[in-house]
Amino acid sequence: MMQVAAARVTKVVAWDHVIVVTNQQYVDEVKTQLPQVLPENIIAEPQRRETAMAMLAGAAFAYLKDPEALVINCASDHVVTNEDEFTRVMQAALDVAAEKKYLVAVGISPTHPSSGFGYIKIGEELKKVGRGLSLFKVENFTEKPNTATARAFISTGRYFWNANMYVWSAQSLMEAFAEHMPAMHEVAQGLTQLSVTEFHQALPAAYEKVETISIDYAISEKVTNLTLLPGDFGWNDVGDWKVVYELGSKDPAGNVLMGDETQEKTLLMNSQNNLVHASDRLVAVYGVNDLIIVDTEEVLMIIPKNQSQDVKKLVEKLKADQHQEYL
Repeated sequence: MMQVAAARVTKVVAWDHVIVVTNQQYVDEVKTQLPQVLPENIIAEPQRRETAMAMLAGAAFAYLKDPEALVINCASDHVVTNEDEFTRVMQAALDVAAEKKYLVAVGISPTHPSSGFGYIKIGEELKKVGRGLSLFKVENFTEKPNTATARAFISTGRYFWNANMYVWSAQSLMEAFAEHMPAMHEVAQGLTQLSVTEFHQALPAAYEKVETISIDYAISEKVTNLTLLPGDFGWNDVGDWKVVYELGSKDPAGNVLMGDETQEKTLLMNSQNNLVHASDRLVAVYGVNDLIIVDTEEVLMIIPKNQSQDVKKLVEKLKADQHQEYL
């Protein structure tokens, strides 16, 4: 998915302008998966500080290279089925960001009342951009409402899914942090005064000084110049195994089979609407429905599909029991 996400972005920017922000333990993997990315453009986060610092570090690095830089923020676990429309929307967002008047959120046109996404409410239409796209003022955010509330939101036609897909000039984001998160801005401002090599060397100390906070809480919900461009390009956030199932190719019984040798390593009888990920041994399934079954060399996981977001509870339990070898 990281390869696909990076290739999608290069329909808008050149490979040598792609910056990857990742945890330091994944740097070698990123280099292997994305050899087209300049090694100096891989920012190794020394510790988890949430999306505010990740996006700020990326913007600071872009600013260091070019004070006029424009930044598109895209996550590697997003699915986009209409890349031509994605390119059109992102180019329009860049045109808006270049004015240095607005920060731009690309909001996803909701297809159903999901309780798994945050919602952005739009206000007045500010202007037309690109080829017929409307730029709206953002009114407010709502974090993951219940299904009934989400359904009510969608019925108004004024709410969009929050994909954390932001476009802005590096300078404009730095200014927003200066106003609303001055301590973080001071750290980032210091990073922009360094050479590329010094930037990477300074990250551990910089991350010690900043707080753990999302970009929405730090900036998006505070600024008065946040705008929204609607995105209708077949987006989804692969946040759990249920989404993987929904995106997968299904057999006549509604089962999704995954893995390099899943077809040969799976025996399914009298079972419907399951996702099965097999590895090196036979997985035999009989008389069960709506399950997620993931078999790896280290772990066999079985969980009801409608509880797939609770995988994190299993992870938390393994951490609490000091079973780090399974994580």
